[in-house]
Amino acid sequence: MILSVNAITKSFGEKQVLKGVSFTAESGKALGILGRNGAGKTTMIRIIMGVFGADSGTVTLDNAPLNPQKVKIGYLPEERGLYPKKRITEQLIYFAELRGTDKKTALENADRLFKKLQVEQYKNAKLETLSKGNQQKIQLIATLITNPDIVILDEPFSGLDPVNAAILKDIVKELIADGKLVLFSSHQMNYIEEFCDDILILNGGEIVLSGNIQKIKRSYARNIIEIKSENPDAVKERLNGAKSDFIKHIDAEKNTVTVTLADENDKSKLIELIAQAQIDADEIKVKEPTLNEIFVSYTEGRI
Repeated sequence: MILSVNAITKSFGEKQVLKGVSFTAESGKALGILGRNGAGKTTMIRIIMGVFGADSGTVTLDNAPLNPQKVKIGYLPEERGLYPKKRITEQLIYFAELRGTDKKTALENADRLFKKLQVEQYKNAKLETLSKGNQQKIQLIATLITNPDIVILDEPFSGLDPVNAAILKDIVKELIADGKLVLFSSHQMNYIEEFCDDILILNGGEIVLSGNIQKIKRSYARNIIEIKSENPDAVKERLNGAKSDFIKHIDAEKNTVTVTLADENDKSKLIELIAQAQIDADEIKVKEPTLNEIFVSYTEGRI
């Protein structure tokens, strides 16, 4: 499946929230959707789900208008949408039936997900009696109980401890391996990098950056090299002693020496120098910008 969002716009009163947003996503992959609060992410997601329409533009699935009544969409909202005083299985089945899944299938899917998420003991409890992390896991069951084709996850790791986060990681990886079309929105950049090949950054209702994460990182200057060592001061001293004209600056901090080269094509010269100087290095790598740094550079001061 290929989901295409084509030049969608949306205004509420005089405020234009989306300004000609276009992108594509395909099944078997996760697309990371990034943006500051108020950037238009939730509005875009609601248009895809058919909660309300766009003022202009289209949303298509395999070149046909996306009909949320015919395509199963699972949505995990950042804010929980279940009833705290209702018993868990009762409301899960209710929501599954509203979305067109029969009771028998919904019960089978719920039991499978209860077991996978290790919350079988809570199936007849009231939601309000669960911890924040376990409530998030029940919300995820509600998202996946219909076996949706398109899965939209908005801050799915919110409130999860490392053990429960690892369980959810496995489920997200299974969704991708099963050929689901996954849209993944989070401010936790490490999860975006773990699951997503491609990203888009939405800011002020417009896409300010999109593409493959690794290609985006490689588009930045690659003339800063990090050398990991147990004795960074000694490494810095030896490199300074070599007095090489292709090195512009050397800095040492904790267990890392950062070398700024005059030209990114001088990396091989630096490696030769490290070998000649018999420098004990545990790791040598190009310092790439983090996804967090890229995000800040494209959104800071803009909203």
